[in-house]
Amino acid sequence: MVTAQGPSLIPARPMRLPMKLSMVLALALFFTLIAINQPLKTPAAPQGIFSFQLAATAENSRAMLISWGQSGQSLARFSLWLGLLFTVAWVASLLQLTRHFTRDRPGIRERKIARWVRALFVLAALCDLAENSVLINNLPTPTDTLSSTAAILVLAKLTGVILGTAGLVIIRASRRRPLVPSG
Repeated sequence: MVTAQGPSLIPARPMRLPMKLSMVLALALFFTLIAINQPLKTPAAPQGIFSFQLAATAENSRAMLISWGQSGQSLARFSLWLGLLFTVAWVASLLQLTRHFTRDRPGIRERKIARWVRALFVLAALCDLAENSVLINNLPTPTDTLSSTAAILVLAKLTGVILGTAGLVIIRASRRRPLVPSG
C-alpha cells in the first residue's frame, strides 16, 4: 500500500538563531506597542494610535490629540518612535521567514514568487517608516496633507503585508514532488 504525504506546514530544517531573535524582538515590540496603545483609546480615538494613523484629516487628528491630553501625546510620540524600531524587526523577521520557506523550494516559480514577496515586504516597511515619520511630524500641529498622507501610507503598508503573506502561503503550498507518482 502506497501512502502519499503532503509537505509539512513547517520546513524540516530548524530556524536559525538570527531568525528566532528577530521574531522574538518583533513579538516583544508588538506587545509593548499594544500595551502603550491602551491608554490612547478614547471616544475620539476608539482604536488609539491606529485611529490616529487613519485619521485622514487635520480636524480628526486634532480631536484625537485633544482627547489624549499632554501625557497621551507623549505616549503617542513614544509609540511612533518605537514603531520605527518595530518596523525594522518585523521586516527582518518576514524576510528571513521568506528565505526559510524557500530553502527547500528550488523551482524557478518559487524563486520568482519569493522575489516578489521580499519586494512587497520591503515596500511595506518603507511605507511604515514613512508613515511613522509623517505622523511624528503631524503631532505638534496636524495638517490635512500630513494626515491624508499617513492614511495612504498605512493602506499601502497593509496591502504589501497582506499580499506578501499570501505569497508566503503560496510558496509553502507549492510542492517539489507530486503527491502520487505518475504512471
